[in-house]
Amino acid sequence: MKPVKLAFECFGDDTGSPLIVLHGFFASSRNWRQMAKKLAEYYCVYVVDMRNHGASAHAEEMDYSVMAEDLKVFMDDRQLLTANILGHSMGGKAAMWFALNYPERIDQLIVADISPVTYQHSFDQTINALKQLPLDEISNRKQADDFLAAFIPELSYRQFLLQNLQLKDGKYSWRVDLDIFYRTADNIIAFPSVELIEPYKAPVLFIMGGNSTYTNKEAIKRSFPNAQISTIKKASHWLHIDKPAEFIDEVIKFL
Repeated sequence: MKPVKLAFECFGDDTGSPLIVLHGFFASSRNWRQMAKKLAEYYCVYVVDMRNHGASAHAEEMDYSVMAEDLKVFMDDRQLLTANILGHSMGGKAAMWFALNYPERIDQLIVADISPVTYQHSFDQTINALKQLPLDEISNRKQADDFLAAFIPELSYRQFLLQNLQLKDGKYSWRVDLDIFYRTADNIIAFPSVELIEPYKAPVLFIMGGNSTYTNKEAIKRSFPNAQISTIKKASHWLHIDKPAEFIDEVIKFL
C-alpha cells in the first residue's frame, strides 16, 4: 500500500480550525470551490483531489483503505494532528473508514449522502460510454455531450462527467484513467467489513438528500451509534449543489 500525495486547494486563514473536504467518484476539488469559499469564512478549508482524480497522481490501487492512508499522510504533511472532515459520496465513505481506523485524528465528522454499506448499482455503463467517446474526432465539448447523450440521458450528470475532459495541445483527453476506474469501481460501490472494528462513538452528522436513496439508518447506527441524521428536503444525491444554503447551515450548525 503506497500512499499518494494529494493535490489540494486551501481557502481561508491557515490559523483557523482545519476542515478537509473529500469529494465523490468522478469529481474533484473544483466541484467544491464555491462551497469551500463560503465555509472559509469560518474555517481553514482544504479541498483535496482524491487519488486518480483531479490533479492528484494516478495509482492502480483505489479502495477505502488506501484513500484513508492518503488522508492520513496529507494531514501528517500539513502537521494537522486533528481536523474536521467533510466527505460526500465516495469521499464520505473514505471519511468514515478513516474515522473508524483513526478516531483520534478527527475533530468533527460530517458525511454527505452516503452510508457505510455496499450498494448494488454499477458504474460499468457510465465508464464504457466515456471510453467509447471518439476523442480524436471531437473538436468541442458540445460534440462530446451530443455523443454521450445516447448513453447517459441526464444532462446534469453528463456535464458533471465532462468536467474530466481536458484539452491539451489541441487534443481532447480524459483527466482520469478510465481503465483504473473500470477495474476499481466495485471497490467504490463497496464498503470494507466492519465486523472486527470498534464503532466510532463520537457524534457524527449525516446530511442526506430527501430525494436520494442512499440512507441506511441501520448501518449508520451500527458503526456510528451517536450519529445525527439530517435530511434536506427536495435534494438529490448532489445535495450541496441542489440546496447549498441549507447544506452550509447544517455544516456550520454541527461544527
